Amino acid sequence: MRAPVDAGDGRLADLKRWLAGDLGFVGCAIEPASADASFRRYFRLTRAAETYIVMDAPPAREDLGPFLRVAGILGGIGLSVPRVLARNVAEGFLLLTDLGSTQYLGELKAARDVERLYADALAALARMQAAGGGLPAYDRALLVKEMELMPEWFLERHLGIEVHARERAMLERLYAALVQSALAQPARFVHRDYHSRNLMVLPDRNPGILDFQDAVVGPLTYDLVSLLKDCYIAWPAGRVRAWALEFFESLQRSGFAVGAGESEFLRWFDLMGLQRHIKVLGIFCRLHYRDGKPHYLRDLPLVLEYTQAAAALYPETREWADFIAAQVRPCFARAQARAGVESAA
Repeated sequence: MRAPVDAGDGRLADLKRWLAGDLGFVGCAIEPASADASFRRYFRLTRAAETYIVMDAPPAREDLGPFLRVAGILGGIGLSVPRVLARNVAEGFLLLTDLGSTQYLGELKAARDVERLYADALAALARMQAAGGGLPAYDRALLVKEMELMPEWFLERHLGIEVHARERAMLERLYAALVQSALAQPARFVHRDYHSRNLMVLPDRNPGILDFQDAVVGPLTYDLVSLLKDCYIAWPAGRVRAWALEFFESLQRSGFAVGAGESEFLRWFDLMGLQRHIKVLGIFCRLHYRDGKPHYLRDLPLVLEYTQAAAALYPETREWADFIAAQVRPCFARAQARAGVESAA
């Protein structure tokens, strides 16, 4: 096989042996396809005119079980997810169908078919939310654990802001309000990363859905806000609100008891986004400082903007917006410069 990668990559050598020895892929081209925020890697394998995706998930770092389980759930209800063609669970390798290389993100940034792409993604989300499968609960402990990444990695490590008793008390009040709102919502299937980098544009049964292995059962609006308040592309607030309400109305037409009117649904949506973006502030900084993936810091300005804007909307979260204005904003640009990154275009 030919591979434009480091010849000292032991796992790649093991992957090649599995592909050639067990599956008969001899003399085929293999090249990096993508990487994500985990320890997984993906390669594109080409044989004649056909392409495949190979996942490398080191067993000491990644469990293939959740991916296989959720792929079965989503594929079983007719959504476009990679099909598993072959597996080597002991070594952490999967051979998958290829959903192509056209991400939603590139098409959206080019303003191509925006309304159609979002209509497809929202329709797929409505179907996905009806999926079952005995998934873990997105409970209070997990919601808080995610948010706790922010003070450690964003405030303290990235910005150099010390979290003392006063700041800690504010965060506890913030967390309590966000958890209460999240747990008040109907519980549905939650992808947890349903956004433009994990959606692929397909000619049929659009979109292709990736990176679903962390799925849980949790708040109704979580994936909706991941999609519409995307960390990698922003839309005017009025347009986001219109899409969110279209989804709300589609749920009602389908007979699903949302348990809220429009204003309460939008409040759930905003506060769910605040929980998610607080988590992302921590994750993006951890990816830089712990995992050596600095490019995520380019998207911090948008995530911070979402966070401050949503917090300012409601009395129970406004003190967090005030803290951002008074304490975070004055040192944010310097922190970004120290890290050697520029804002995303």
